[in-house]
Amino acid sequence: MRAITVSSYGASPSVTELPTPQAGPGQVLIAIQAAGMNPMDTQIANGGWQNVMPGTFPMVLGADLAGTVRDGGPGAARFAPGDAVFGQLLIPPLGSTGTYAQYVACAQDAPLARIPVGLDPVTAAALPTVGVTAMQIAESLAPLDGKIVLIVGAAGGVGSFLTQFAAQAGAHVDAVAPAAESQRMTGYGAAETIDRAAMPLPESLARTHPDGIDVLVDVASDAAQFAALAGHVRPGGTAVTTRYVADLGTLAQAGVTGVNFQLSMTAPLLDQLAARVAAGSVVPPPITRVSLDDVPALLGGRPTEGKTVITM
Repeated sequence: MRAITVSSYGASPSVTELPTPQAGPGQVLIAIQAAGMNPMDTQIANGGWQNVMPGTFPMVLGADLAGTVRDGGPGAARFAPGDAVFGQLLIPPLGSTGTYAQYVACAQDAPLARIPVGLDPVTAAALPTVGVTAMQIAESLAPLDGKIVLIVGAAGGVGSFLTQFAAQAGAHVDAVAPAAESQRMTGYGAAETIDRAAMPLPESLARTHPDGIDVLVDVASDAAQFAALAGHVRPGGTAVTTRYVADLGTLAQAGVTGVNFQLSMTAPLLDQLAARVAAGSVVPPPITRVSLDDVPALLGGRPTEGKTVITM
């Protein structure tokens, strides 16, 4: 099979020919139709997770996928050949179940769910990491009705879903996104779109919300930028980062609950998210389709707005 691999941490990714995996005891073999790309995939390839989870080389990159079950090993009865499934395979050792590939073998009890009727594989592959992250964050912040919520990085994968979840929960959402994305943000339910290129974001916040905001969710800023924005959260409010840059002690002294968000992926959450997308109550961000051959040049570049999905 063809796959995107790195030979060591920090090495250049390349298209590699590897043996097609086989389904072992309790495993399923999945023919991958689409794989969602996430910033964490590059972080893992560069060694950013080596103290968190062991890796194996050649490391096949990627965690999100949608595909069709081809085979089941001894004792694997959860899925049958022909089942259309999607999910996130962030399983140790990293690289052993990478999804930037034509096939993957994984445990049947991995975070996988059946793709509901009405959802195509490319859309399904765009959902797991970003959609479930956004859904968990929104649920952790409930109730949001009437609260001012600033979402930094609102045009990306997590931000696109979170803007919708927060707005549907009754929040006044300020979406930080390029001006070109303002119409999309409004369609998601955002009350306003803030273009940080037009004015420094802390200055813009001071003007639009001089009394502060209730919630900050930041998927884009470094530690210094996050701290500056968290300074605009009112006492009793919450400041969430997905980049693990929150100084919880300093925030607590200001009366703000700091959160370094960590995703807990489960099959029921995947089912819940897919059902909402299939029903049309939540829409995925714009999807850019690429091939495996396109991937090496894309990794490490500037993240695109919306979502990028590899089609096999």
